[in-house]
Amino acid sequence: MTQRTRHKLVFIILFSLLGFLAMQVPFSKLVGAENIRFSLFDFYGPIAGAFIGSLWGVATVVIMQLINWAVNGFAMDAGTMIRLFPMLFAVLYFARKSKLALLVPVAAMIAFWAHPEGRLAWYYALYWLIPIAMHFFRDRFLFARALGATFTAHSVGGALWIWTFNMKAAIWIGLIPIVWQERVLMAVGITVTYIAFNYLVSVIKAKTKWELAFIQLHAKYIMR
Repeated sequence: MTQRTRHKLVFIILFSLLGFLAMQVPFSKLVGAENIRFSLFDFYGPIAGAFIGSLWGVATVVIMQLINWAVNGFAMDAGTMIRLFPMLFAVLYFARKSKLALLVPVAAMIAFWAHPEGRLAWYYALYWLIPIAMHFFRDRFLFARALGATFTAHSVGGALWIWTFNMKAAIWIGLIPIVWQERVLMAVGITVTYIAFNYLVSVIKAKTKWELAFIQLHAKYIMR
């Protein structure tokens, strides 16, 4: 095993452990699920692919969840699985600009409207136009990139949730004024976390002999 490979594995392990710790800090409850909460992981998870690439980022998020299951007990219920899959799509959206990523919210809107309750609350799914709009601003504004990522996750979660739990249209409609506050908060969290982690890694690269060339840093947020 080369030194570069060892350093990459160590980085992924440390990144995964930090993600596991972030999972243990809840910040809001998921409506419609008594035992599921959003956590600081929702700020931290999406940035993985931006540093180590899309596929490694997705793999790292899966590792974080496996560690969480190993420590807190394996849960295969629908709610838990629905919490995992949206994050994977947020990782892909945040990692790199791709027109294919825009198919995700479009497919989610179609799936939502195909459900009887979704047709009654059709305007709820208009939130999922946001990732499409943010696609055109993501290279100029980090916040736009973060907002697109968190609403991509929201679209996948919403489409899966309505078909799994048949949540009533009235509840979806009632969530409309809450969603934008929740997702803006998440986008701010993702933005701040990315900047902080970017700076921290740049400091480590500058102060140590670690071979971290595999990590993709944003030049705007590194130590000068």
